[in-house]
Amino acid sequence: MYTLGIDIGSTTSKCVILKDGAKEVAKSLIVAGTGTDGPNRALNEVLKKANLKLEDVSYIVSTGYGRKGYRLANTEISELSCHAKGVMHLFPKVRTIIDIGGQDAKVLSINERGRLAEFVMNDKCAAGTGRFLDVMANVLKLDISDLEKEARKATNPVQISSTCTVFAESEVISQLSNGSSRENVVAGICKSVANRVATLAKRLDIKDEVFMSGGVAKNEGVRNAMEEVLNTKIVYSKDSQLMGALGAALFAYEKSIKEE
Repeated sequence: MYTLGIDIGSTTSKCVILKDGAKEVAKSLIVAGTGTDGPNRALNEVLKKANLKLEDVSYIVSTGYGRKGYRLANTEISELSCHAKGVMHLFPKVRTIIDIGGQDAKVLSINERGRLAEFVMNDKCAAGTGRFLDVMANVLKLDISDLEKEARKATNPVQISSTCTVFAESEVISQLSNGSSRENVVAGICKSVANRVATLAKRLDIKDEVFMSGGVAKNEGVRNAMEEVLNTKIVYSKDSQLMGALGAALFAYEKSIKEE
C-alpha cells in the first residue's frame, strides 16, 4: 500500500510517499508554495521518482499553510500534528520541536507517544522566520544559502536588537555603514533569529532532545546560535524540511487502514 503526504508551505511544497506506512519510496521538494503550481510540481516529481501513478496511491493527507485548498487530498491535518508525527517516527527520543518556516515559527512539546502536548507559535511578525532571513540576505546581496558560510567566518557578531523586520533591515544597513564586516553582521542576524525563537520556546518547558525542523533548520548559523541561547544540543536532519510531509504520509497510512 502506498500513501502520500504533501506539506504545502508558504514558500515550499514537499511530498513523501511511503510503502506500508514504513518504507520511504520517494520524496520531493519544490521551492514554490501555496497559491502557485508548487504543490502540483512536487506531486508530479514524487510520483515520477516512485515510478507510480496517482491512482496507485491509496490515501493522501495534506498539511501546511495551504492544506485546506488542496483538492487531491483525502483529508487534511494540521502541520503541528504532522511535524510531531514525522519527527517522532525518525527520532523517538525527541520531546521538543522547533519549527521555523517561511512565515511563522512554532515550538512543540510532544509526549513519549509522539502526541502533541502543547505548543506556542509566532505568526504575527516575520522576525524569527525564513522571511526575515530572506530580507536580510537581500540587503546583504547574498543568496540565502550563503548565510551560514558567512556566519562561520564571524569573529565578533554584531547585536541586532530590533524585533521588527523593517527596523532590523535599517539596523543591518547602519552596522555595515559603520564598518562592521559582512560575516559579523550575518552572525548577528542568525543570533537575532535564535533569540526571537528562544524567547518563544522558553514559554514552554523545554525538554531534551530538541529537534529543529523547517527550512531554517538548514542554516548552520541559526542552529549554532540556537544551541548557544538555549544551552542544549539541537538534533538536525538533512530532511528536516520534510518532517511535515512524512508525518502526513504516516497519518495517511493509519487512516487508510481504518477505512479498509
